[in-house]
Amino acid sequence: MTAPVETRPLEVCEPSPDSHAMALDSATALAGVLKALADPARLRMLSHLATSEGGEACVCDLAELTDVSQPTVSHHLKVLKREGIVESDRRGTWVWYRLTPGLRQPVTDLLDRLAPAVLTAVPQTSTAPLLHADRALDHVIDDLARRFPQLSVEVVQRTVRESYTGLSRTATVRSHLISLTERFARQRLSDLGRDRATAAPQVLFVCVANAGRSQLAAALVHHYAGDRVVVRSAGSSPAGAVHSNVAGLLADLGTESADAFPKPLTDDAVRAADVVITMGCGDVCPVVPGVRYEEWAVADPALATPAALAGIRADLDRRVRGLLADLVPELDLPVR
Repeated sequence: MTAPVETRPLEVCEPSPDSHAMALDSATALAGVLKALADPARLRMLSHLATSEGGEACVCDLAELTDVSQPTVSHHLKVLKREGIVESDRRGTWVWYRLTPGLRQPVTDLLDRLAPAVLTAVPQTSTAPLLHADRALDHVIDDLARRFPQLSVEVVQRTVRESYTGLSRTATVRSHLISLTERFARQRLSDLGRDRATAAPQVLFVCVANAGRSQLAAALVHHYAGDRVVVRSAGSSPAGAVHSNVAGLLADLGTESADAFPKPLTDDAVRAADVVITMGCGDVCPVVPGVRYEEWAVADPALATPAALAGIRADLDRRVRGLLADLVPELDLPVR
C-alpha cells in the first residue's frame, strides 16, 4: 500500500511583485517613448537638440546630421512628436523642432549616463581594498605622509585608502592601480592644504564618465595656462578608461597618458576649486560658498564621429579661452 503523500499549503509570497513595479499605464506610456528612441538616427537627432546652443533645429539641419533624406527625417520627427518628446513650429517655409519643455535635461542625462555605461560595461568590483595591495598601499601612505607633513598620518591614510577604493570600482587595468592611487591621492592631499588667498586659480571640470569632455577641457587649460592655473577633472560615474577617440586629442595637447585617467568626484576637489564647471551632471556637485559654478552644454564625445569630435574640441577650446581670459587675463589669448 502506497503511503499518502504529505501536502503542504502553498506559501504566500509577500509583498506581491505588483507592489514594487510601475503601474501598467505608466509602463505602457514609457514603452512607447523607449520604442521611439530605439533608432540610431533618432538618438542622433535628440543628442543634437539636447546639446546644441539654441536647442532647436530645422529639418534640413537634421537631414545633414543623419545623412538621410528630408522625408525620412520628417518621418522620424513625427514619431518623436507623437510620443511627446519633441515639439515644432513653422517659421516661413521651414519647420523647427526642439525638445518638449522639461525634457531637455532628462534626455541629456539619459544620453550622458547610458552611453558611457554601455560603451565601457565595466563590472563593479568589491569596494574593499584587495588584500594583496595592502603592503603597496602602506608604502604609498608612508611616502605621502613625508610629502605632506602638515597633514596628520590618519588623514593621509584615509585619503589613500579612499582613493584606492574609488578607483578600483571601475579600473580596467589593475596593474597600474597603485600608481594611479598615488597620483589621485597626491592631488587630493594638495587640495586639502590649498590656501585660496595665495594659490593660483583652480578649476575643476566634472562630467559623467570623466573619460571625454572633462579630460579634454582640463588638457586645454593646462596647454594654454601651464602652471598659472591648477586644473582638475572628475566624473560623477567614472568610466574604466578615457575614451579611445579622445586619447589622441589629449596626446596632441601634451597630456601624458599616465595623467589621463577617470577619477571619482570628491568633496575636497569641489572645496578646493575656485571654479567648478559641469557638463551634463550639474546636480551632483555639492554647493560650497565662494565657489563659482558654471554649466557648459557640450556634446559627449563617447559616440561622436571624427567630424563631431573635432567640433566638440573646437567648442571646448572656445569656452576654455573665454574662461582663461577671465581667470588669467595676462595670458592675452585671442577669444574666438
